[in-house]
Amino acid sequence: MPAADRLIVALDVNSRESALALVAALRPRVQRFKIGVELFTACGPALVREILEKGGQIFLDLKFHDIPNTVARAAVAAARLGVGMFTIHLSGGAMMVRRSVDELEAHCQVYRVPRPKVLGVTVLTSLSAEDLDQIGVCRSIEDQVVALAGMGKAAGLDGIVCSPREARIIRETCGRDFLIVTPGIRPGGGEADDQSRTLTPRAALLAGADYLVVGRPIVKSEDPLEAAETILLQMDGA
Repeated sequence: MPAADRLIVALDVNSRESALALVAALRPRVQRFKIGVELFTACGPALVREILEKGGQIFLDLKFHDIPNTVARAAVAAARLGVGMFTIHLSGGAMMVRRSVDELEAHCQVYRVPRPKVLGVTVLTSLSAEDLDQIGVCRSIEDQVVALAGMGKAAGLDGIVCSPREARIIRETCGRDFLIVTPGIRPGGGEADDQSRTLTPRAALLAGADYLVVGRPIVKSEDPLEAAETILLQMDGA
């Protein structure tokens, strides 16, 4: 897969104007964009449709986490919206995952619409071992990520979102066909910001990641397209 198909730019802004300006600047080279909770809360589904109409593809990262029936309905709503991928939080349990995947599959078959990829969120890349201990998780970060990924795969997920530092072990335990999407990507010499577990683009791909999510190194750059090109060059040949 070409590097440009594997890069997802996180639209970590809070207005329609800022988001569309980034899409316009990056579209010559970038086709996939992530919309998270801040931008979706500010602008709603209308912005998703607008970016889709401009030829972009959307990764909707809202980390659905609720009772199974509610998350299943949200999964169907994401399919109706036309996104290519979306996230659910694996802390919601296997039943929540299975119900969401089953209802999504049924809806897409009945209405003959493309089925989005469903990705499970394991452990946020901002969390450290001390953070897990504070919330009562006794496993190591790696063990927790592997356990949640295995549960999600058994329940029908297409893949997971995890730190690039856990990509290799997930690839080994879950197989080649299980998608791995990694945030926490920082170009060589870049700042980690509030991410605790980061890797460079090339290292993340070599570890087994399928898609890389990059936000601040591109979004906060004076020249977002140039910053994206730099990351794509680091991804090439991995």
